[in-house]
Amino acid sequence: MTTVKSKGKNKKSVQSGVATIQSTFNNTIISITDEDGEVLGQGSPSRVGFKGAKRSTAFAATKAAIEVADRVIKKYGLKEVRVFIKGPGAGRNAAVKGLDTAGLRITTLIDRTPIPHNGCRPRKAPRK
Repeated sequence: MTTVKSKGKNKKSVQSGVATIQSTFNNTIISITDEDGEVLGQGSPSRVGFKGAKRSTAFAATKAAIEVADRVIKKYGLKEVRVFIKGPGAGRNAAVKGLDTAGLRITTLIDRTPIPHNGCRPRKAPRK
């Protein structure tokens, strides 16, 4: 009878990554990936305990960013991130502030909010 040793999962150590913040009027979603795009951690205000209309506040976005950053720092040893922001919500700047507060060094800050260049035709005006 032979015994087979199972390999344990190697602990991945990541120095720099990418933080993507999607901020809508109702929610803020923060995901942190490594340079290759593999998700290390993600979070939102509802994961921290905010429900309903409180999810859309800047305070909730800050708390969510701190929570996800702490988790990723503890698990992978992440030190610095490039930040990409998308969307018009209230949690845009607050989430960046939360990442900074958690101890991540922000190297680049890029706004990727989609802006229409006279895209779709507007609906017809209502009759008067």
